[in-house]
Amino acid sequence: MKKSYKLENLGCANCAAQMEADINRLDGVEKAQVVFMTSKLKIETSTDNIEPILDQAQKIITSYEDDCVILGR
Repeated sequence: MKKSYKLENLGCANCAAQMEADINRLDGVEKAQVVFMTSKLKIETSTDNIEPILDQAQKIITSYEDDCVILGR
């Protein structure tokens, strides 16, 4: 399953790269991209139940930027 989400308040390109690396390490994630220029999270998973992955991704994101959130969940 491939999905794309808008990230609100993404403010740092370096943080985006670190978020991407950490999200790619999550179980069930085949590929993740955090695109700083468009403030998007693109995620490809091996499961249809993406909510637990998004919950973990949100924790990773807020560990780098407190006010950055995944929209459209």
